[in-house]
Amino acid sequence: MSVKIRLARHGSKKRPYYRIVVADVRAPRDGRNLTQVGSYNPLTEPAEVKLDAEKIGAWIKKGAKPTPIVAKLMKQAGVAA
Repeated sequence: MSVKIRLARHGSKKRPYYRIVVADVRAPRDGRNLTQVGSYNPLTEPAEVKLDAEKIGAWIKKGAKPTPIVAKLMKQAGVAA
């Protein structure tokens, strides 16, 4: 099973917020996920990023790959990929 760390969109129309989740690559964007490892709110100033570094590190050791956007958010937050 191939696993990605990616964003899942939530919130109402034109008011998005995102959960950073670990999901199977075959699952739909907002579908089933394995676990939630953080959140991202682009509407606040500055954008709010919360990450659980321990969970992310554990999933990366298991072979999970972050998407480019999540890798960028991790770098900004100081979490090693």
